[in-house]
Amino acid sequence: MKKKYKLVDTQMQDINTKIKADTVLFFDMDGTLVDTNLANFLSYKKSIHTVLKSDHNLIYNPDKRFNRSNLKSAIPNLSGIEYERIVQEKEEIYTDFLPETKLNKVIADILFKYSKTNKTILVTNSRKERALATLSHFGLTERFNNIFYRQFSDKKTNKYLNAISSLDISPNSILLFENEEQEIEDAIVAGIPTNNILSL
Repeated sequence: MKKKYKLVDTQMQDINTKIKADTVLFFDMDGTLVDTNLANFLSYKKSIHTVLKSDHNLIYNPDKRFNRSNLKSAIPNLSGIEYERIVQEKEEIYTDFLPETKLNKVIADILFKYSKTNKTILVTNSRKERALATLSHFGLTERFNNIFYRQFSDKKTNKYLNAISSLDISPNSILLFENEEQEIEDAIVAGIPTNNILSL
């Protein structure tokens, strides 16, 4: 059974106790620092309509992020060219839906507080343009010492292994805020202690 990692109000003092001068704070963006699910879905829906002239009756599920795999499942007869056009269009129109994103105030407050004293790192699977647009929308860009984005390849990589290797830091020094179960598993593989992983 997978272990759950939950951040609740009673843990705030524990977080303050955990964070030392040399603690490095890692933040995921989508679904953790910012709720982008609706904006992401609407971007896909509009791009599908633009390319295919139909929205295929897609229904928004707030509990599940619509992604490229869902796109192929929702429209199984999609050609490779149509798929690429939809993905490209989605990236280009995403900023139209930034008003549909919501800042997670609990996590943002931690970022605001500790960006003044500690290294704060954004580690996201978002592509650079979308990540920067989202961060800029909330005035968060300057709060991070480093930002790691999704690379151009669709190949799945462990974003935490990549960030830790690039920064040449000990995983034990990291306090991580992440909400996706698979990404939490990747963080554990990367050596981040389970007690240092906090989620909503």
